[in-house]
Amino acid sequence: MKNVTITMEDHVADWARVEAAKQNVSLSRMLGEILAEKMRHDDAYERAYQEWKSDQRSYTSDGTGYPKRDEIYAERLARIR
Repeated sequence: MKNVTITMEDHVADWARVEAAKQNVSLSRMLGEILAEKMRHDDAYERAYQEWKSDQRSYTSDGTGYPKRDEIYAERLARIR
């Protein structure tokens, strides 16, 4: 574990202390958990992005036109009726 000093506005620190108290954790633990969650989120996003970039599938058209919007909705409406 590393000790880190952070600087923030007084009103932000006051708010953070109240939020930590609501969660029954120390301010230090709350901030550590927030940063850890941010790190996990960013790592997962980066992995998904790299996976997408390496995807070799092609989504190109075979030359036929795409259906018109009215045709798509007419087909859906016909299924409902």
